[in-house]
Amino acid sequence: MTSEILVNKEKLEKSPLEIRYLGAPSLRQSAKRVAKVDDELRQLVREMLQTMYTADGIGLAAPQVSVQKQVIVIDCEPDNTAKPPLVLINPTIKKYSTEICLFQEGCLSIPGVYLDVKRPAVIEVAYKDENGRPRTLQAKELLSRAIQHEMDHLLGVLFVDRVENKLALNEELTKHKFSPKAVKSVA
Repeated sequence: MTSEILVNKEKLEKSPLEIRYLGAPSLRQSAKRVAKVDDELRQLVREMLQTMYTADGIGLAAPQVSVQKQVIVIDCEPDNTAKPPLVLINPTIKKYSTEICLFQEGCLSIPGVYLDVKRPAVIEVAYKDENGRPRTLQAKELLSRAIQHEMDHLLGVLFVDRVENKLALNEELTKHKFSPKAVKSVA
């Protein structure tokens, strides 16, 4: 999967990039397609991975670090050094399963908040890898959910926008000092 993007799966003392939190304008902007996969973009991917590992995350989208590009990094097994992370550039979901599952999600941009979200169980996603090669992947379970969650960020959508239980949503956001007014419901 990932070959040229080599970073240690470890926490750094300081993240190379700053994660934006619920309420930040950059989280609500649509990301632009990447025209050229080059060394500069690969450096961004490295820094995104380091930032994700430092924050104990399994996924990070470029808009979360104020970069409006369609770039996602995912690692559902951050403790498994033998399994490389996944880099998705300009991802597009080609197929969704009809089976929908409800599962708890969290987000590095909304720390401490975990709520149930409904999503298709299985997806097929087309994307470019860190070398600009076209790829297709069928994802299920946690990987499917992580890809859909991160792809929402590319559209300016956050997981809290998809939460159907508004009472639980407002309670959790308030408890963690986030404004429920920052939610833009799509559920």
